[in-house]
Amino acid sequence: MGMEFQMWAVFALIAVALAFYVLERTPMELTSLGMIAALLIFFDLFPVTNADGVAVLTPTRILEGFANPALITVLALLVMGQGIIRTGLLERGAARFLEWSAGHLRPWGAVGGALAAVAAISAYLNNTPVVVIFIPIMRVLAGRFGQSVSKIMIPLSYTAILGGMTTLIGSSTNLLVNGALIEMNVTPFGFFDFVIPGLVLASSGFLYVIVIVPRLLPDRASMADSIVDRDGKHFVAQITVTADSELIGKGAPGGHFSGLPEKTLRLVQRGERAILPPFEDYTVRSGDVLVVSATRKALGDFLADGQGQLHPDLEQGDDAPGQVTSIGRWQEGEQALAEVMVAPASRMAGQTLPQIGFRYKTQCIVLGIQRRQRMIRQRITDIRLDPGDVLLVQGQPEDIRALGRLPDVVLIEGSAGELPALEHAKRAGLIFIGVVALAASGTVPIVVTAVAGAVAMVATGVLNVRQAFRAIDSKIVTAIAAAIAMSVSLLETGGAAFLANGIVGIFGAASPAVVLSTLFLLVAVATNIISNNAVAVLFTPIAVDLALALGIEPHVFAVTVLFAANCSFASPLGYQTNLLVMGPGHYKFTDFARAGAPLILLLWGVFSVFAPWYYGI
Repeated sequence: MGMEFQMWAVFALIAVALAFYVLERTPMELTSLGMIAALLIFFDLFPVTNADGVAVLTPTRILEGFANPALITVLALLVMGQGIIRTGLLERGAARFLEWSAGHLRPWGAVGGALAAVAAISAYLNNTPVVVIFIPIMRVLAGRFGQSVSKIMIPLSYTAILGGMTTLIGSSTNLLVNGALIEMNVTPFGFFDFVIPGLVLASSGFLYVIVIVPRLLPDRASMADSIVDRDGKHFVAQITVTADSELIGKGAPGGHFSGLPEKTLRLVQRGERAILPPFEDYTVRSGDVLVVSATRKALGDFLADGQGQLHPDLEQGDDAPGQVTSIGRWQEGEQALAEVMVAPASRMAGQTLPQIGFRYKTQCIVLGIQRRQRMIRQRITDIRLDPGDVLLVQGQPEDIRALGRLPDVVLIEGSAGELPALEHAKRAGLIFIGVVALAASGTVPIVVTAVAGAVAMVATGVLNVRQAFRAIDSKIVTAIAAAIAMSVSLLETGGAAFLANGIVGIFGAASPAVVLSTLFLLVAVATNIISNNAVAVLFTPIAVDLALALGIEPHVFAVTVLFAANCSFASPLGYQTNLLVMGPGHYKFTDFARAGAPLILLLWGVFSVFAPWYYGI
């Protein structure tokens, strides 16, 4: 049986797989693994052999995507990104920018500055966690300047994608195109090989995103966001002012400390004396207990910076306020925050936290209390709990999970979240900078530096093994492995060469510049229908064969696929960051088409003009 049969069978299998990806009737992982299984069975029954009669599409060859250096690099970078996220490095930097921008920048200057930072960071860090971190930052900026969130969430996603175009590690798409080149025995890209055309495209796109996109997007989120802001869930918490606190000597006009952002002062307990609002003449002293109201996020941020100042003092006869004489598990190891509700008929009802001995019975410490009917003006150690009260608790993850088995409280599902490990921030930053520097120097292969960096994150305690494996996305693993299996099948059955020759035949005497422009547009359309990673892997061998047929350097056509596969702007399905902003921005599918289609056309035009001149074709 001739190879032509196997080639058309591969085309049919790929068409079926793409249909499943687009329709999303089955989990993405199942579609990917099903495609791999179908290829294994088909080529076992109908093997493709070389001139010596040896099968070339063996199970090892089809399954080698799981060990592909590009995939391993992507996963290692995800682990490293998780280390950066867990230590709060990006979040703290973004918070500093927010604080500075309040007094120095105008509305769109602050938004533009934040988006420029997103683009720069996305050039070196996987853009998915970057967008996750900046979503709340952009919400704060929108609220501060009276802007609609729906005007800036799509720009956030687009900017992250544009920033990822500029370096080899900026996007998994870039790494996969590079991996496909290695698979075809073509010299791979260097770290900065396409940085100049990447910057040209990213800069053009960034101007469009800043100036045009907000005008194309509806003002849909304003009402929803204002309701969320008014109904924000606040907890009563207490801060014990220690002798070295930066608050000493400061006042709180109107109940607001400049040193305690996003927290409102409700009561001050000074010894036996309670100081109530207004606080016009009040100045902070060591030993004061400040009763404040704040959101969970604001308390979590303060806990990360303020060490144990949020831990209420339950000890009797301590020499120093806030000192806890017995070390508990809530002060050691990995820590998390969660919310629990006092259950109806709970034995805790009517008792205070010291009377209950909550921290010693559960090994978790209560940081704040929320009572829905009213705002309480008492130290949380003096509050008698009612059924329905929500407690914000801190503890080790296993102790948090154990709360779900207690009859007196109900662990609110999905409320648990890890606290940033600030003590590891410096080593995480040094590891990441070292990996980027080595990869950029070209002295060590990027897969080696990435894996070494991921291992270093675990070995130095920035992440534990469970956290590292949790950073690995099963959709990415299976989709990339399936895409590589399909690409290999296209390559070995002659499908890639067939498509390349077909494109050359259609365009006939057209110049290479026209073919290059057409390829960009074709890939850009495809990446908005199916996964950007799948498009990158499938089209790279076609692009290389097309370049060889035209007598052009393969890198020129490979970089065309790389840039075009990143143009996932017109659909939320094409890129994960688009899906991330869809909810916060209250978007519809058509919003992405309205804002993204012109951006694709703009980048297509810029590339069609700049690339032939830059590459001399």
